[in-house]
Amino acid sequence: MITLKKRNLIILLVVVFCTGIIITAAYTQIYSIATDQIGISVEEYEDFHRMKQDYGRLDSLVQLIEQKYYMPVDRDKLYEGIYKGLFAGIGDPYSAYLNKQEYENLMIAASGEFEGIGVTVAPDKNGYINVVAPIDDTPAFKAGIKSEDKIIAVDGVEYTGETIDAAVAAMRGKGGTEVTIQVLRGDTTLEFTLKRAKIILQTVKSEILDGQIGYIRISSFEKHTAEDFRKALRNMELNGVKGLVIDLRDNPGGLVDVCIEIADALLPEGIITYTEDRHGQRNYFTSDPGATEIPFVVMINGGSASASEIVAAAVKDSEPGKIVGTTSYGKGIIQEIVELNNGDATKLTVMQYFSPKGNVIHENGVEPDYFVEITREDFTDGVLLKENDKQLQKALELLK
Repeated sequence: MITLKKRNLIILLVVVFCTGIIITAAYTQIYSIATDQIGISVEEYEDFHRMKQDYGRLDSLVQLIEQKYYMPVDRDKLYEGIYKGLFAGIGDPYSAYLNKQEYENLMIAASGEFEGIGVTVAPDKNGYINVVAPIDDTPAFKAGIKSEDKIIAVDGVEYTGETIDAAVAAMRGKGGTEVTIQVLRGDTTLEFTLKRAKIILQTVKSEILDGQIGYIRISSFEKHTAEDFRKALRNMELNGVKGLVIDLRDNPGGLVDVCIEIADALLPEGIITYTEDRHGQRNYFTSDPGATEIPFVVMINGGSASASEIVAAAVKDSEPGKIVGTTSYGKGIIQEIVELNNGDATKLTVMQYFSPKGNVIHENGVEPDYFVEITREDFTDGVLLKENDKQLQKALELLK
């Protein structure tokens, strides 16, 4: 039991304690104002000190260039170089800082209609600009530029994987104008003079082959690809085909949500793919019931990348169909593009995706169930005829 005297003592102590806090806080505030100082934690101080060192070094280098370089320099260009170097420091060829022109070029390419030579490229681990695939029926395709060619120069100007955006801009241009491309194929340097053209992507082509076997070619996954694929698939079903070949060879990828729609039409209910970020957060993409009942085979090769590999890996793990061809490209990561308030943009890899069984696609690719390779000897005057297409013939054999 607390007596009155004890209660008064407790109240007095509380008052003294609170008064002490108030006085201390007031003194600290007055001292801070008087001495032009503030109190921060040790962690905050260390962060501030590190930031001061970093930006101090950067500022001194900018001043060094502006004061001693033998010609005037553009400060905006200096800072653009700094921003690009920041992303290059990640060591990921798919992450980059894009200036306004590079960002506009990227958006034009994603629209499915542009002027250029019609080739999809990506930086490789050796610092080259690697041809993922030429786009069907474009100047690059007709000239004979192939998957795995390395573009080393455009109109006499040399480019590397680090300057891939500038190389892409150089290859684009008004339809009807010429551009000269140098490529490295194995140990041989080849030169192509191409006439640029307007590229309108027709991403789905279909026909019925002998023996009532359907054939659907998907060259990339763009805005209308899923709708066009569903129409082609429905036409196959109405014509009562006995089997279906889905050709994803030299398909460099495209829109992930579009490839998910196409996989949904092929797969039974279950996981198509899942993504995972740096924190282990997963996002699952699944298929609904109602897959096609037509037996099918998917064809892939080293030019099948990204979204193509999502479809191929899902088919391989879920086993509704078989995979024929060679190992796919191995791009299993997703980039997030953010436009900045000055019109520039950042492109940053933020997650990677996996097959339904958890297999890593990035830098590994998808292994076919039946490995069938096509060689140069299989081509006739640069054209691969159906009867010489070993991968197609194997797919037809499996469906008969």
